[in-house]
Amino acid sequence: QVQLEESGGGSVQSGGSLRLSCAASGYIPSTYCMAWLRQIPGKEREAVASFDSDGTVIYAESAQGRFTISRDKAKATLTLQMNDLKPEDTAVYYCTTGPSCWGPLSQWSLKYFGQGTQVTVSS
Repeated sequence: QVQLEESGGGSVQSGGSLRLSCAASGYIPSTYCMAWLRQIPGKEREAVASFDSDGTVIYAESAQGRFTISRDKAKATLTLQMNDLKPEDTAVYYCTTGPSCWGPLSQWSLKYFGQGTQVTVSS
């Protein structure tokens, strides 16, 4: 059974930075992608950034240029460095993994999710 545990959330002021980490335990097939999603209260969950098994990285337009996703397979961790945070980045951020992170989020095939970590950005 795979378990994903996020950490690193918190409260920052606009323009600040946070680094989210996701520690994975259990067997994750090498073909699985890993990704960060976020959910703003009252809105649908959205993709932030994904890291495919072949190393392909894709960012949401809102994250492009400000966020950096990285994966350490040896340590079984996924990180999300978030810089120049804005109030609209306020959300619960989730780590996830599954067979496919291609196309729109509705088409992703995800199997495991973390419990989420809250990020709050004040203006």
